[in-house]
Amino acid sequence: MSATVCLEIPREVLHSTRMTVDELRQELALHLSQQGKLSFGKAREMAGLSAWTFQQLLGSLGIAVHYDVADYEEDLATLGELGRL
Repeated sequence: MSATVCLEIPREVLHSTRMTVDELRQELALHLSQQGKLSFGKAREMAGLSAWTFQQLLGSLGIAVHYDVADYEEDLATLGELGRL
């Protein structure tokens, strides 16, 4: 199991966004995916969504899916680490 890192966000900042913690996490995952800083699989994992739901979310926002062989191999490694292969 992979370790997690906690990010502290002042309650006032969260309140001013009018978003829940989960919504903010999804926004960050979407942004990092769109910028090419996270693979589809890692962004989906960060967002806490299934692959299908994350793909639908990307599509609904007009964000192209950047998924190549390296992303596929990374997803396979993640599935192996999670014991899902």
